[in-house]
Amino acid sequence: MELGKGPVTPVDRLENSNGNRKEPTITTKIPEASATTSSTPPSQQPRQTLKFDPEYARWREPFGDKVRMPAFETAHAIRQFNDTFMRAVWAQTPPQPTIIRTKHTCVSYDGAQIDIVRFATAQQMASHRPLQSAVLYLHGGGMVAVSVDIFAPQLAKLAAQSGVQIFAAEYRLAPEHPDPTPSEDCYAALRWLSVHAAELGVDAARLGVMGDSAGGGLAAGVALMARDRRLEPPVKRLVLVYPMLDDRSVYALSNASPLADFATLPISVLKVCWEAYLGKEKAGRADVDVSPYAALGRAGDLRGLPSTYIDVGGLDVFRDECASFAARLAAADAEVEFHLFPGVPHAFESASDASVTKRAIEGRIRWMRDL
Repeated sequence: MELGKGPVTPVDRLENSNGNRKEPTITTKIPEASATTSSTPPSQQPRQTLKFDPEYARWREPFGDKVRMPAFETAHAIRQFNDTFMRAVWAQTPPQPTIIRTKHTCVSYDGAQIDIVRFATAQQMASHRPLQSAVLYLHGGGMVAVSVDIFAPQLAKLAAQSGVQIFAAEYRLAPEHPDPTPSEDCYAALRWLSVHAAELGVDAARLGVMGDSAGGGLAAGVALMARDRRLEPPVKRLVLVYPMLDDRSVYALSNASPLADFATLPISVLKVCWEAYLGKEKAGRADVDVSPYAALGRAGDLRGLPSTYIDVGGLDVFRDECASFAARLAAADAEVEFHLFPGVPHAFESASDASVTKRAIEGRIRWMRDL
């Protein structure tokens, strides 16, 4: 979920900070080893330390805690803040004059009309031979915030950088539309794109699904739906940017967790989002039935999922669920490329000039181009 995030533009260029706050470092104190000990017991292994990537830390220093989202207590408060802030941040993205935006509609599972916005060049829209690849993009926002319109400057930039046209689904948000509506809306968009691919000049066998944060969780869930509902041709590739995959992992963390000191998203905010999406009676509980389409970390069988790219920061609260999902994909014999970028939290691309940001964006675009 990209709460408080500008994927490429530093999120706090709207205002400056006068504080020069020292970056937190989490250190585990290890007892000194006895001189008579012949082997080092586990409790006396070399200490482990989490810290910010040096380039990210230098970018972050002028802003201090302003890179961290306030601990709002309701989904509507999160939406109001995030929509206002992100619209202002992404408005700073340079325009992409070669990318044209057009709107289509599809019908979701309950008869509702869902907008699908295409980001493509005039040549891509006019060309029908040969058929081209395309990506269905699902935006982040914790299932409760942001829209395609707010995200549009970044989608246009991504389409221009990659050379791959993008179709973005305007899925409905919780709490007004909890599970299963967001994932069903996104699947309806995928199915529409597959059915109408030829008339759009798109090769249905070269469709990818991509998303960031909560959108990454939706993308993974949609791929599972496509497998289970036998969509043909199947989704070719998944590109997941620090995806939000498992409600249980957030509830297993506490403010005493080392990651909490680095988090750009307070743990309490993530709980509000999951509860808006799944319901308070279900979110975070391992003993209740939650659809794996809503929280893919709960899926029992990952066989048959598409080739998948995943990246996440080593200081992201979604770190462990992403690593677990990547390992489970590999165990299910799915092709997977997984990057755990050390020293950066959620939405680290705000530090746009950092080497780690450039590596991450290069990897995502490479997978888009290889469709």
